[in-house]
Amino acid sequence: MAVLDAGTGALLGDRQFPATLAGYRAILAFISDFGAVVRFGIEGTNSYGAGLTRHAVAAGVEVREVIRPNRAERRLHGKSDPLDAITAARVVMAGEALPTPKSSDGPIESIRVLHLARDSAVKARANVLRQIAMILVSAPVEQRERLHQLGEKALLNTIRRSRPNHPSHGVEHATAVSLRSLARRHHHLSEEIDDLTNHLRDLVAHAAPALLAAKGVGVVTAAQLLITTGDNPARITSKAAFAALTGVGLVAVGGVGHRGGPPRSQ
Repeated sequence: MAVLDAGTGALLGDRQFPATLAGYRAILAFISDFGAVVRFGIEGTNSYGAGLTRHAVAAGVEVREVIRPNRAERRLHGKSDPLDAITAARVVMAGEALPTPKSSDGPIESIRVLHLARDSAVKARANVLRQIAMILVSAPVEQRERLHQLGEKALLNTIRRSRPNHPSHGVEHATAVSLRSLARRHHHLSEEIDDLTNHLRDLVAHAAPALLAAKGVGVVTAAQLLITTGDNPARITSKAAFAALTGVGLVAVGGVGHRGGPPRSQ
């Protein structure tokens, strides 16, 4: 934590604080000793700095997101928390167009964490299917031919309910046990995904019922749009700002045209 004089840019003080509620309170008390707080710059406002961001906003402090230094540059000059804090303070004081951080204490934050858990489960389930396919490719021929003719749903149900007989050290028995384990995992992940989707549907319907009712917009798509916008959409002041946020803004190329997102994103 570093405090600069808004008029002269002089360093007034710097100190390290723990990332705890007591630490956040101590930070605000520390900077308030130097006078009125003009602006607060924080790195990682939606990750490691989320707790401090919530505390500062609740205290009525204007907060701006400070972009982390280039990793190559940081490696070149070495990692230094005090120097990083001073650099961040100078960036804020320079009056650069720094983004307003997303609010992380409203309904959209609830949607974000549920979406994160669901996305993880979906990826894990897809990975299970790939592992089943890989095992079947090299399975003993009779076992492979018996299962290969089944569709995905029938295959999963068959191997999930299977009861490998005669425990042995043979490949066929090990293959049957492995396939059953993976099929059960797939089933459990599917139940988890359904449960998380239901939770998401309730939150999205409460936060943006019109969006969820729009034709072609499902629960996951609506959730992602809400997460992108955040709990404080007023920080996005134009269509161009939203286009830039979603990575489809137009970019000038050599003065001869544009490339990037579709023209309607302007």
